[in-house]
Amino acid sequence: MVERQRTRREGTVALAAAATGLLLCAAGCSGSGAASDDARAAEDPVRVLHGAAGKLVRAGTSKARTSMEMATGGTRVTIRGEGVYDFAGRAGRLKVFLPQDPAGVGEHRPITELLAPGALYMKNRGAGVPADKWVRVDTATLSDGNLVTGGATDPFAAAELLRGARRATYLGRTSVAGTAVRHYRGTADLVAAARDASAGNRAALRAAAEGFATATVPFDVYLDDQGRIRKVRHRFSFVNGQRKDTVAVSSTTLLYDFGAEADVRLPVAEDIFAGRIAE
Repeated sequence: MVERQRTRREGTVALAAAATGLLLCAAGCSGSGAASDDARAAEDPVRVLHGAAGKLVRAGTSKARTSMEMATGGTRVTIRGEGVYDFAGRAGRLKVFLPQDPAGVGEHRPITELLAPGALYMKNRGAGVPADKWVRVDTATLSDGNLVTGGATDPFAAAELLRGARRATYLGRTSVAGTAVRHYRGTADLVAAARDASAGNRAALRAAAEGFATATVPFDVYLDDQGRIRKVRHRFSFVNGQRKDTVAVSSTTLLYDFGAEADVRLPVAEDIFAGRIAE
């Protein structure tokens, strides 16, 4: 009888211990898993960021919003854009909205931009271009590699800039548009980014490395739990060719709705304007 009571007590203690373990795990196991994920994210931030562009290619497509703020001589303007990007096909379509004139008179028509490896196509680009024609620009001929010229940084070029990350710090978890993300801050080297970029962005990033006031680009980037970029902000600095002033540019790209339809068709030769563009 005593032996049976002792056995029951031992069984009760064992069940209580097991139940306590389950409760502790329910309260803390997921947290420790997130903590271990954060620990891994903090171990080698540079390596994590070098792989961010590849994660976008595997994701396929997304929608995008862009914002570019320029400041020079006490003047600050913001250009906004929205559209879609096919990272696997290396092509995107943005509608770029220019700010009002300083006097507030006259509203600019949005510029439609098609982004492709080595090229930028623009419709409604400027005076003298027929409404049904596109302007094509070779991005390798631009002193900024089209990181700034188009009023929006090509989302894939923005991601490939991170291939040049040489210093980065993991700042912890936060959220972007309701999505849990990890926040990293650091600097990228344009020369290194150009060397490691895909063939379509290599020449453009090399041009930017030569054309910007400095080849070092500070950034903040936010990656989701799949390692995909949800938000990235770069701060560029270049010299205004007309006034020789240094222009500070903050370019932000927001990516969301991964898997969205992104049918980007580039114009055929007869739809491209071959005349002179009015400045």
